[in-house]
Amino acid sequence: MKMQEIRVKAKALGINSFGKKKVDLIREIQRAEGNFDCFGTAQDYCDRLDCCFRDECLAPAPRKSRSA
Repeated sequence: MKMQEIRVKAKALGINSFGKKKVDLIREIQRAEGNFDCFGTAQDYCDRLDCCFRDECLAPAPRKSRSA
């Protein structure tokens, strides 16, 4: 989910997104929705099937290229 989409969701929940990192904003949205603020902490499994951030949370982190 792109940051702009996350900001729209935050605004709909009455959350000020100004100056917040993506992870922090997602966790604040999770709390506002009554869920655990666990984005980015799961390892290979998540039982929160109703979380709109689940797929991104469980996706492998992009590989960083090595500089020579």
